[in-house]
Amino acid sequence: MRTTVMTPLSRQAALDAMAATGEAGTAEGKELDILVIGGGVTGAGIALDAATRGLRVGIVEAQDWAGGTSRWSSKLVHGGLRYLQQLDFKLVAEALSERERLLYTLAPHLVKPVPFLYPITRRFWERPYVTAGIGLYDTLAHLGSKVASMPFHRHLTDRGVRRAFPSIKPGTMVGAVKYWDGKVDDARLVLTLVRTAVGYGALAASRTKVTGLLKNDDGTVTGAHVRDLESSSEFTIRARKVITATGVWTEETQDLADTDGGLKVLASKGIHIVVPRERIQGEVGLILQTEKSVLFVIPWEHYWLIGTTDTAYHQDISAPVATGADIDYVIEHANVVLDDPLTRDDVIGTFAGLRPLLQPGVKDGTETASTKVSREHTVAEVTPGLISIAGGKLTTYRVMAEDAVDFALGEQRAKELPSVTDRTLLHGADGYLPLTRQVDRLAAEHGWETAVVEHLLNRYGSGIAEIEALVEEQPDLAQPLGGAPTYVRAEIVQAARNEGALHLEDVFETRTRMTYDQPDHGLAVVEEVGDLLAAELGWDPERRAAEVDAYKARCAAEDAAARTTDDPAAAAARAAVPSLQTL
Repeated sequence: MRTTVMTPLSRQAALDAMAATGEAGTAEGKELDILVIGGGVTGAGIALDAATRGLRVGIVEAQDWAGGTSRWSSKLVHGGLRYLQQLDFKLVAEALSERERLLYTLAPHLVKPVPFLYPITRRFWERPYVTAGIGLYDTLAHLGSKVASMPFHRHLTDRGVRRAFPSIKPGTMVGAVKYWDGKVDDARLVLTLVRTAVGYGALAASRTKVTGLLKNDDGTVTGAHVRDLESSSEFTIRARKVITATGVWTEETQDLADTDGGLKVLASKGIHIVVPRERIQGEVGLILQTEKSVLFVIPWEHYWLIGTTDTAYHQDISAPVATGADIDYVIEHANVVLDDPLTRDDVIGTFAGLRPLLQPGVKDGTETASTKVSREHTVAEVTPGLISIAGGKLTTYRVMAEDAVDFALGEQRAKELPSVTDRTLLHGADGYLPLTRQVDRLAAEHGWETAVVEHLLNRYGSGIAEIEALVEEQPDLAQPLGGAPTYVRAEIVQAARNEGALHLEDVFETRTRMTYDQPDHGLAVVEEVGDLLAAELGWDPERRAAEVDAYKARCAAEDAAARTTDDPAAAAARAAVPSLQTL
């Protein structure tokens, strides 16, 4: 495995290598086997799948990694209880199998078990009904599992509910069923997938926008025209197959091929709020049904994540934001079960994302013979040479990626070169479990509290060695950030030196969660973070000031949006933020 380090220099090297595929007659001019457009969880999974099959693969993303939907999810790895109501046992079993694989094999440092309470509100008939469904859910998770699995569900009386969740409002439930699912830092999962793919030879470049698709005389897509948004340079990448995994941008990307065919996707907005952990007393999560969506109350280290909404979205898809009405909706429905009601003053952060809702069928012009359809996702050849994948969910990204690469290779070639991602550990997984037994040693060596070591292990796994190397080089990096003590200074340098951060917002929104898990978007540490990044990335004072000002402007725009009551007004407030490309 090659190095997984991603830096501005490695990004430029990847761009140079991909651009060289457009130069006929040169030693570097061999085209890519697959070019992946889109750096969310699906695209990152495709890049890893292709790279581990030995294919020459490149992946480009117009924003930062996970910049679209993948970093704004409910952060759950689960089977989907609602599909059991639809009797789709195969789909649930597939998702649960992927959940188990991520929890115990591929990414145990990133994916963690989390208990939930499923409320029982009626004393007689409801408990047997719920028990049957969750019992089947547990059974499907354990059937055929070759690894450790989470506990079977348990029944709680109303007294048991109060012990597990003291903040519950009396009378809201007569009992509950306690069951387990998984949670994940979604942005770090995507970043880890990209780093792992790079380690197996994938060429990766964020903030690289596809501006057009290259075709040969027969009309077959043979690559893409791209623009490096950091330098504004433009070049061509040639590839035998192009796979677009662009989520809510699916139709926009397909349109670059000048075809009427393709998949149909609608955008639905979901928002979450964040409140301090001490504000709600409980050690388990809640799953609640509202008239519009499922509402999760999810415990994290030092905060609760509460959401989500599910509303049609018709504004600029590049920058969805939470409106005041969205925030009030989530608070109102959480307060149905909370004894001490939440208010706006309790909310320390919010975020919004768009779900790409795959519509039935495909557009006219897409041959059904060139389409692979799942209940959750679809892979289709939009036009010769261009493959599109949409739908699905974070939990099943690996299955989607395997389907997409199989489709690109064709049935016979896919059999000869099968996927191996079901047993390819993600960066940081190898050696993680032994390190969890050495927390005290790591804490003593670096003067950390055990909670800090656990925090680092659960973000980097065995990649904590990279953090340790930074601290050995510069001991003051072991110290916590002044205004965000749950993070250490080394994590900021790590983001730039090893994880491909190019801008200050990349650190706040993807490499850490400070944009929403710290009060006021983490602005208390923006100057300190700016200093660390300037030193690492070689920014002059003007560039450093511009990065800080750009992030502050973005935060102010999101705060302004949170004072609006509808999406058009919120979008107008968010649109006031200047593009990073103006820096």
